[in-house]
Amino acid sequence: MRVLLAWVQFALKHDKAGRYRFLAAQSPLGAALYRHYGLDDRDYETNILIENGQAFFKADGSIRMIAGLGSPWSAVRIFRLLPRKLRDSLYEFVARNRLRIAGRRASCFVPTPEQRNRFLG
Repeated sequence: MRVLLAWVQFALKHDKAGRYRFLAAQSPLGAALYRHYGLDDRDYETNILIENGQAFFKADGSIRMIAGLGSPWSAVRIFRLLPRKLRDSLYEFVARNRLRIAGRRASCFVPTPEQRNRFLG
């Protein structure tokens, strides 16, 4: 969960338009969404991006979300040129090694009052 929070903190920092909202997979609604999309609601293998009523998973969801942050982040769209299998393999590699890549944090993330409305559930 800590690395997920690092991802959320990154998005909060760079999402100047306030476009994205966040939901913990462990919440009742988060678990229901995992089940709805045929995912194991106890094995959080991917983030889910729901955009315009369509769900995106793994690399596709991450690329779309980062690109949605605007410039310079929109340059990540270039990764869509890679075959999906390769994109998802890279996503899974990063997910498996996320603690080595991002490290551990000594303190818990507490959203500011301005950020609280960005969280669902």
